Amino acid sequence: MEPTSLTAEDVTYEQLAGMIDHSLLKPELTLDEVIAGCDLADRYSVVSVCVRPADVELCAKHLADSTVVVGTVIGFPHGDSTTATKVFEAKRAMADGAVELDMVLNYGLLRSGEFESVGEDIRAVVEAANGEALVKVIFENAYLDDELIVRACELTEAAGADYVKTSTGYAPTGATLEDLRLMRSTVSPAVKVKAAHGVRTLDALLAVREAGAERCGATATAAMLDDYRERTGT
Repeated sequence: MEPTSLTAEDVTYEQLAGMIDHSLLKPELTLDEVIAGCDLADRYSVVSVCVRPADVELCAKHLADSTVVVGTVIGFPHGDSTTATKVFEAKRAMADGAVELDMVLNYGLLRSGEFESVGEDIRAVVEAANGEALVKVIFENAYLDDELIVRACELTEAAGADYVKTSTGYAPTGATLEDLRLMRSTVSPAVKVKAAHGVRTLDALLAVREAGAERCGATATAAMLDDYRERTGT
């Protein structure tokens, strides 16, 4: 990522930690590793963990006395589940304790020009969330041009979702500053932007914040926030 004019001294620890969704989505993670990840998220006071659907109940119970909330993924990682399956996943995740849902839109349909179907898919999950969970819509920008990113932003906002998100982490590329700026300039202030895939350093986190991201999926949480504390002496 290109250099940022934003420095560590320009933000507080709470502001940076409040951006981070600590990601625990690798399929090979053991349950002990998932719990360790939840403990790390709690220790660093990040906003959430984003966990595999099967781990939601475990993590929600483990973090019951923490400020860290539990999120999970819907239609992950390819977005090509049926809408009915995504709705079921959303409702089950919420029943298990998830309060944030990162759903993958059907980007194959988006690339096919089936925009109405894409919008209906998002809206169905938003309606399932019923205001009780945030809905973040993952675009997988690696496979989209600017025109389709803009269209995905418009469909997401029209469907009532809370966030637009760049990537799953399973495509060849992830968040870019150009994409983040485009997404931020396309959606209204009512919709927030999440960066994901490739943000592994404090400088990268500062850069995506400057580009308009209010959340960031991360696995390098400890490294980034330790670097912040070292630079600022806090």
